Amino acid sequence: MVDETSDPMLTASDCASLLGVSVTTFWRWIAGGRAPKPIKLGKLSRWPKSEILGLMQRAKAARQIAA
Repeated sequence: MVDETSDPMLTASDCASLLGVSVTTFWRWIAGGRAPKPIKLGKLSRWPKSEILGLMQRAKAARQIAA
């Protein structure tokens, strides 16, 4: 389990930047089930960095399986 203090919460812009896509594409991935849904903090949407890194790891694993 990840310690909450070492797992920063990212904005949609942070996530898109980390993934190398536009914010619009990131939201499209969420709507399509490709990216995790946000944690809502009032009106704010945030994602634990560990979930975005996990998304990247799953993409890498899928690429290796397909090769």
